[in-house]
Amino acid sequence: MKRITSQRRAIEAVFAKHDRPLTVEEILNYGRKSVPSLNIATVYRTLKILTDNGSLVKVFHPSFGTLYERSGKDHHHHFFCRECNRAYELPGCALKVDDAAPDGFVVEDHEVFLLGKCPKCIAA
Repeated sequence: MKRITSQRRAIEAVFAKHDRPLTVEEILNYGRKSVPSLNIATVYRTLKILTDNGSLVKVFHPSFGTLYERSGKDHHHHFFCRECNRAYELPGCALKVDDAAPDGFVVEDHEVFLLGKCPKCIAA
């Protein structure tokens, strides 16, 4: 059994505080606020542990790369701000999956990405 270190607690606290998908860089920067010695290798190791045990899930974006978010949430999609490079969760799903694919195709899963500017960046 792996022991729970201060670094792991800091990373878990990051996800408790920031309830949105996060990049590795964001996790590192937020985690260093409570554990200044936190390094990128520890973040990657901890993310692997937390995804392997089901606490986190990966979100893959073609431009933003891999992000991580807490698991156990209802199906949802994401909004990516092109200005601040943050990802936000969108509640629910407006896509009618049965109507989205051409005849003869079987949809097994889907992900919708919206891109634009978040309210904070618009106001800036």
